Amino acid sequence: MAAPVDVLGPILEMMTWVGFVPGVPLLIAAWIIAKRRCQWDSVEATTFSAGGFTGLRWNRPDGSERQVLLEAVLPVDGRNPVQVHYDTCHPARWSLTPPRPDRTVLLLGLVLTAVGLLSTIGGFVLLFF
Repeated sequence: MAAPVDVLGPILEMMTWVGFVPGVPLLIAAWIIAKRRCQWDSVEATTFSAGGFTGLRWNRPDGSERQVLLEAVLPVDGRNPVQVHYDTCHPARWSLTPPRPDRTVLLLGLVLTAVGLLSTIGGFVLLFF
């Protein structure tokens, strides 16, 4: 029967490769995504009525005006002013709630890289047993 140390060595080496090989490229991809992501800005918008519809109007920092018509499901209730969040690169993308960036690639890269790092450390510790 094999000793537990003899069985654990190949498992740790395999987990090192399983962690590092996809983990490091995922971290690089997350860094590239974070650098290319446009910032979101928030401004106060005023509500207006147009033909039975409610809309929002706001001025961007460059002086251009933006107007959008709302669907009935959006909760503005005619209050004035309304906080609007919009993408500075693509102003047609806007939201009444602050955006939450998707960090799935970063989280997966961190977990896999940590597994690879811990497996590597565990492999070196096994050398002394």
